[in-house]
Amino acid sequence: MPELKRLHAGHAPAVLAFELANRAYFAASVPDRGDAFFAQFTDRYDALLAEQEAGICAFHVLVAEDGSVLGRFNLLDIADHTAELGYRVAQHVAGRGVATATVRELCLLAAAQHGLRTLRAAAACRNAASQKVLTKAGFMPVGPADPAHLGGKPGTWYQRDLPGGPPQEGRRHR
Repeated sequence: MPELKRLHAGHAPAVLAFELANRAYFAASVPDRGDAFFAQFTDRYDALLAEQEAGICAFHVLVAEDGSVLGRFNLLDIADHTAELGYRVAQHVAGRGVATATVRELCLLAAAQHGLRTLRAAAACRNAASQKVLTKAGFMPVGPADPAHLGGKPGTWYQRDLPGGPPQEGRRHR
């Protein structure tokens, strides 16, 4: 059974293999990472781990029983109990509910482990699969996304308020 794990240094070879194997598939719906991403993968990966260590982001991988990466699920720009959600799943598991189930799981982790109250995610208009995942995972459209955020493509911001966030100021608990 696939398991959602916090990204660590040992995942690097499997993450690179995942990105390479699915590059063309991803480029059909999201901006391509470009050749520089792969040429500088080790440095970029180390930078991600440093951001995670600093608490700016939280990166996760969905790992299959054989150790391969089935998806990446990220909480970006964590601040003020809010973060942006980003995700991608391998082509061979797309359309099987893997992304939706894992986004739901990450929503629970975001509240419990990071004290987040709100998640936002941008989906390009041409990315119907991502829009469907977000809607099924409890996100609601809240307005247009800046095309610059989506590689120059028009899109929509989605948002989900999370249960179980930290107590609000002024609330009393017994």
